[in-house]
Amino acid sequence: MSDEFDKPFWEEHYRGHAPAGARQPNAQLVAEAGELAPGRALDAGCGEGAEAIWLAGRGWQVTAVDISTAALDRAAGHARALGDGIAGRIDWVQADLTGWTPPSGEPFDLVCTHYVHTTEPPEALFRRLAGAVAPGGTLLVVGHHPAAPGTTSPHSPAPGVHVTAEEVAALLDPDRWDIVVAGARTRTVSHGGRTSTLRDTVLRARRRP
Repeated sequence: MSDEFDKPFWEEHYRGHAPAGARQPNAQLVAEAGELAPGRALDAGCGEGAEAIWLAGRGWQVTAVDISTAALDRAAGHARALGDGIAGRIDWVQADLTGWTPPSGEPFDLVCTHYVHTTEPPEALFRRLAGAVAPGGTLLVVGHHPAAPGTTSPHSPAPGVHVTAEEVAALLDPDRWDIVVAGARTRTVSHGGRTSTLRDTVLRARRRP
């Protein structure tokens, strides 16, 4: 896979556009995690922190990891603006998800990742993230579906960016995991006055107790 998704790439990406303020959390996270009882959560590839902040607002204690210092600085600023009740529930961690392993000994009740891009095959990361889920916990993977009509993401042509729910599910031991949701969903986004319909891959799995 190309090394375009390394730290310099992401620092330039986030520093190259002005902050737009705190954005809304990913719709798939809201749909799939809204009814989960709060506990410990890992947000892998947190970007500017919308998902981590949403989780913290619902009572989760969140570890939010991203490669970009610029993104984390913005995310922490958004959280601080909402007060200690939010900011105090999030631990911001700068780390390259390529080869990164979640801390051992303290599994998470929810592990989520949204449109992650690394310099390694994504399957390797998904396996490590699955290994960080506590018994009875949830793994949520949201990605770019290969058949995403109208995709405008500058990253979409790169190999390894697209993934299907079936490909992610195949990485999980069926004796240890129950697949709750596996499929594709569309969403509408607006950018620069233009509206596009994008297709997401959504995999939600529960690790058996």
